[in-house]
Parts: sequence; structure tokens; C-alpha cells
Amino acid sequence: MWQDPAQAQQILREQVRVREQVMVCEKLEKHLEDAIALQDLAHEANDEKEKLEANLQLQTLAKQAHTLRLETLLRAKEDANDCYLELHAGAGGTESQDWAEMLLRMYSRWIERRSFHYEILASSPGEEAGLKSLVMRVQGNYAYGWLKLESGVHRLVRISPFDANSRRHTSFCSVGVYPMLEESAHEHIEAKDLRVDTYRSSGAGGQHVNTTDSAVRITHLPSGIVVQCQSDRSQHRNRTNALAMLHSRLFAQKKQEQEASSKAARQKGDIGWGHQIRSYVLHPYRMVKDSRSGLEVGNAQEVLDGNIDNFLEAALVHSE
Repeated sequence: MWQDPAQAQQILREQVRVREQVMVCEKLEKHLEDAIALQDLAHEANDEKEKLEANLQLQTLAKQAHTLRLETLLRAKEDANDCYLELHAGAGGTESQDWAEMLLRMYSRWIERRSFHYEILASSPGEEAGLKSLVMRVQGNYAYGWLKLESGVHRLVRISPFDANSRRHTSFCSVGVYPMLEESAHEHIEAKDLRVDTYRSSGAGGQHVNTTDSAVRITHLPSGIVVQCQSDRSQHRNRTNALAMLHSRLFAQKKQEQEASSKAARQKGDIGWGHQIRSYVLHPYRMVKDSRSGLEVGNAQEVLDGNIDNFLEAALVHSE
């Protein structure tokens, strides 16, 4: 008998998912046998039309099998959840802050491509351009599962648009992805372990500028984790969202500590040299390379426009 209803529900959902995958595999196997038989008959009869139809069926089955394989990789309990995605510009001032904004554009484009949704919960603009930091909530089917391996340092090499001498610069930005947790999964946090600060949220002007101290920043004193939310005019709702973010960060930290000896847990480190998980090179050549899977793509602009599915899939396969 299960004591925790949420745990029981999760286990039942997982059992249903496994059964559905088994049924899909059985159907794929049957369709594959039919397609191979059709292909054999087409070759015996030297029928070009039948050959084409058999090849199209095999290509369709290959795509379905590829999708099913990826779904089996998203099997962790939290993979189906929505998530928080954080960006923190590294050292380098305007260069890194502009790079953080470029990554925001890349991820927002990817989110739109998948018909997901996002909401910016907190942001800190750069002095001249770009972003110092940003937190967004991403909502979509298996949002955390798809994005979880984006956590780490992303490196950009380019001719700086902010350098009058047109010199090449290297910039870094740290990405953090944390699962949104159901309230039943929240661990108890002592009030004495929290420092809560309120402040007036900043904005570009107009109706989005608050005239009261509605933004909330929460510091978890034992861990040093800081979360903040300024997306709502209500201080109460911002506090609730910030506490939910804190629970996610604490969950991720605990999980990372449990896997401290694994390679995945060491991928996120200082925002600088030697710790990057992916490099985006725009000069002297154009290429994006993932240092974990080894995947390289020559069309860097397409990647920066949000076409990152191949990197997400490669990272999932590599982590298996």
C-alpha cells in the first residue's frame, strides 16, 4: 500500500507509459515486416512504383522509431515537467551580456518552434546592452526532459560589434535548467533559513513599471542559493513563484550532490575557459560544436535561430 498519493500516481503514470510504448513497438515491428515484404515483392517484380512506396514506408518507420527511442530516454520522474531556465552572463561585461541575450533569443525561438510557452519571471539588463541574468518558466510536454542537458557554460567566439578595432572576442554565459516540482514534492524549509527582500522591479517603461516594491528576492542562507521573481504586480504571487523556484534549485542541488562523481554533474562549473559544454564560433569560420556528444553543425546562424533539436537529441543519446 502506497503512503504517498503523489508517488502512487507517478508510478501508475509510468506503468501506463511503458505499456503504451510496448504497444507502439509491437505495431512498428508489424509495419516493418509488411514494408520489407512489400520491398521484396517490388524487387522481384521490378515494379518502380512499388519500390518507391516501400522505401517511403521504411523512411516513415525509421522516423517513428527514432522518436520512440528519444521518448524512452526521457524516462526520469521529472522529465515530463515544465522547467525553469536561467541565464547568467560571464565575465566580460557588455560582450557576455549581449551573448546572454542572444541565447535568450535562441531558446525562445526553439520554444516557439515546439509550440511551448514561456514567461520571464525575472531579468537584470546589462549596462549598455544585453542581459546580466534572466529566469524564465518554460511550459510544454517534457520541457525539462528536453532542456535539462543544456545546463552548463556556452561559449561564443566572434568579431565584437562593440569593439571599435573589430577584434575577436570570446564570451561565456552559464545556463541552468531546473524542473518545476509539484507542491507535494516540496521539502520543508525553515523560515529562519530564508532572507526575503522586496524591491521595485525595473522595466522599459509604460504599464509594466511597478510603483510598489512587488519584486521578491529570496536567499536560502544554508546553501547560498538566491532566487527572485518580478513578473507579477502582486508581491504575494511573486513570493510564491520565488519559493517554487527555490524548491527546484534545492532539488537540483541535492540531485547533483548525489551524482557528484558522474561526468554529468561536473559539466557545469566556472563561467569561463575549460568548462563549456558547447562552442558557437562565428569567426574566423562558422561552426557550433557540442563538447560532450562531439556533434558539429556548420550553419551557426540556423542554430542561433533556435534549430537546436539535433543538439538536444545528441546530448540525450550521449548521456544514456
